[in-house]
Amino acid sequence: MSSTESSAADPVLLVEDLAVEFITEHGWLSVVDGVSLEVGRGETVGLIGESGCGKSVTALAVLGLIPHRTGRVSRGSIRLEGRDLLALDERELREIRGRKVAMVFQEPMTSIDPAFTVGKQMVEVLRRHLAMSKAQARQRSIELLDRVGITDPHRRIDSFPHELSGGMRQRVLIAMALSCEPDLLIADEPTTALDVTVQAQVLDLLAGLQAEMGMAVLLVTHDLGVVSETCERVIVMYAGEVVETASTDVLFRQPRHPYTAAMLGSLPGLHPNEPLDPIPGIVPPRHALPPGCWFEPRCEHANELCESGHPVLVHVGERSTRCVRSEELRLRGVGL
Repeated sequence: MSSTESSAADPVLLVEDLAVEFITEHGWLSVVDGVSLEVGRGETVGLIGESGCGKSVTALAVLGLIPHRTGRVSRGSIRLEGRDLLALDERELREIRGRKVAMVFQEPMTSIDPAFTVGKQMVEVLRRHLAMSKAQARQRSIELLDRVGITDPHRRIDSFPHELSGGMRQRVLIAMALSCEPDLLIADEPTTALDVTVQAQVLDLLAGLQAEMGMAVLLVTHDLGVVSETCERVIVMYAGEVVETASTDVLFRQPRHPYTAAMLGSLPGLHPNEPLDPIPGIVPPRHALPPGCWFEPRCEHANELCESGHPVLVHVGERSTRCVRSEELRLRGVGL
């Protein structure tokens, strides 16, 4: 996917020091803490990490979809083309969702209403945001279905979601998300539920549409293979905070945080009989975080220094790392 020279100077999305809390049996706990990121026009940024690291919550916060009864944004700012989204009321947010920012979710069967045809749902989105007549919106929907590779779109527009394959449902979801040509597309694990062949087709489709429309893309995933093929920059999250950021090429060649290196080391090798090297343990729950580095209990390079205090995110040039030993380990050539 393409990038633009102005991405850093004029970001479409700018998130600064974001913290999101949920009420639990232990009281209010931050599940996202101090996250900052930006995505430029025409740029694709990957947001990666294991399940439970706060990726999807960050994406939902951008859309204003944190449930008010159980969650809240407790700190930070979210700006879309300079507009403060946290200052908007629900009516104003509904006008922005779909029109300025759209989201493609992981499982289309839970994102498309099974009680209505594909066409009825697409027409509703277009009429709401673009003030089209029913006839205009239907014709536009057929064109969109054709654009995302749905065969026989004149017939498929009247299909219910259960009548379509998984790959076709995901294409419909992409068509719905892009129907109003948003400035920002958030794709949350958009290919996880698909087989490898359909996954490649969907990624190619998104890349082509992004190049054509010039939109910014935030790709939320744990699939490093997808990231390597589609993203210009990568943001690595662990236990609700950012632990490393870098360009994709640099991150894959020279990871600076042990968690990033461990994720890359756990990928299948080129040889089928080569054993996997999984990361031991699990992401710690928010009510039981270690006193020092939150990755320390799972890190093969940890020592007493890693237990003494929680590391800050250090910015050097265009990359950032949250590890007190990253430079030492790099100079020693130890796994990083």
